[in-house]
Formats: sequence, C-alpha cells, structure tokens
Amino acid sequence: MGILSRFLCLWVWLAGVLTGVQLQAQERRASHCIALAESAPGLHYLHRASWRQPVASDTLHIRYIAHASFLLRTNGGLNVVTDYTGFIGSAPMIPDVVTMNHAHDTHWTSQPDPGIAHVLPGWAEAGGGVHHHLDLGEMLIRNVPTDIRSMFGGVEPQGNSIFVFEVAGLCVGHLGHLHHIPTPAQYAALGRLDVVMAAVDGGITLPLDEMLEVLGRLKSSVIIPMHWFTDPSLQRFLSQVATQFDVVDDGRSSLDVSLRTLPDRPTVFVLRPRYLAAEE
Repeated sequence: MGILSRFLCLWVWLAGVLTGVQLQAQERRASHCIALAESAPGLHYLHRASWRQPVASDTLHIRYIAHASFLLRTNGGLNVVTDYTGFIGSAPMIPDVVTMNHAHDTHWTSQPDPGIAHVLPGWAEAGGGVHHHLDLGEMLIRNVPTDIRSMFGGVEPQGNSIFVFEVAGLCVGHLGHLHHIPTPAQYAALGRLDVVMAAVDGGITLPLDEMLEVLGRLKSSVIIPMHWFTDPSLQRFLSQVATQFDVVDDGRSSLDVSLRTLPDRPTVFVLRPRYLAAEE
C-alpha cells in the first residue's frame, strides 16, 4: 500500500472516530441527579431562581414577594413592585417603579423610599380616581380605576386601581384589592390580559364565585393567585378552579413568561411568597 493510500485510510479512520465522539456527545442522556433527589424520602428539590439573574429577551420575570406584592423584572433590568408596602426583603434593591392601592395598609405605604423614581398610587387623595400612563420605553404602565368598600360600609368611588403592564409583547394585569365585578367599560379599558394576578381570599375582596366569573371573562393564559392568607384558603380556590383551568403548584416563587411560552389553555400558576434576600 502506497503512502498516499495509507494516509487516506488513516484520515478515514480518524474521521470515523471523531464522528463517533460527536454523536456520543449529542446523544448524552440527561443527568439523573435531580430525579434521584426528588425521589429521596423527605427531600424536595426546588428551582430557586435568583431575582438578580438576567432576564431573557422578550421575557418578563415575575417573583411573588408577599400578599399582593410582586416583582416584575425585564430584560433591560427594569424593576417594578406592585402593591408596595415599603418592605420587599433584605435585598439592597430600590425599585424603579412601585404601584400601590390603599384599601388596607398591606397594599401601600405613606413613606416610599425617596430613591424610587416613579411612585404610582392607585387612588387620588381628593377622590375621583387617578389615571396613570407611564411610558418607560421597555414597559408601559397604565391603570383602570375601580370602586372599593370604605371602612364605614360605604363605597369609595375609584379607590382601587387595576394596574396593567404592557411589556415584552405581553399584557399583564394586577387586579389589586378588587371589590366588585368590573363594568363593561372597565373590561374594555383593560383589554385582553395574558397574565393576571388575582386576589383569591374569597371575601375580603371578591367572593370566589365572582372572582371566577371575572377570570372566566378575562380569559387570561396565566393566572397567579394572591392575597390568600393561608394554605386552606388557597386550596379552596384551587378546588373550585381545577375543573376549568390547569393548575401548576410545584413550590416555585417565580415565573418567567413570554409570548412563546404561554400555555395553550388557561393555567393557574401557584407561586409561593418569598421576600427578596441579599444573599440571592
């Protein structure tokens, strides 16, 4: 066999070896570490994504902080906190925007951090409601006023706001301390909400049957329960919605949402509240 023939044989053999290695790498089986951890008695494996992690393009990161407070974080690093009470945890983060409602002091603060660039109350001190239309480029924040029950049994017209966040091609709504089924005009002003945060306490805001009516009308792809106080009250809501919606309850505190990852049918994602920690 000549030198050229030997070289060609060697080249063919080497190419075959490299191809085999490449195929082996592509077909590598997924690690069983997580599966083993989940199957071990008494152990629970949770994906705990840090609020500091970068957010993918065309995606919104939603983190449940507490009660009715959520962190909305964008790809550009914009941080928005809903129903801001003045405390979000030990994390050294000052939000760019906070929204508030004043039905109870667990939904607002009279002394927001002076470093917050935009503080958006959902009511007007003089009454008559307030209207916000804050265009931040990456996100548009607007509100739809609704009425609330007053402390003395009456009604405070336009004392609550449903805040709507238009970002990453999504329309995200936070119903706030909703006390009545929205009117046709209010539904029209809201538009189609891809994601909705809804109070499911069953009475302090709306009775569950009325909240289910609202959620059915909104037809949102993602429903995130809030304002549920105890696990039994949350389970009462879940038991009633399970016949209408899919339910995902896997212990997570956050959710990344984009147009391409919206579920095919309305789905309730249960997020467990967790304050933002400095060590994350």
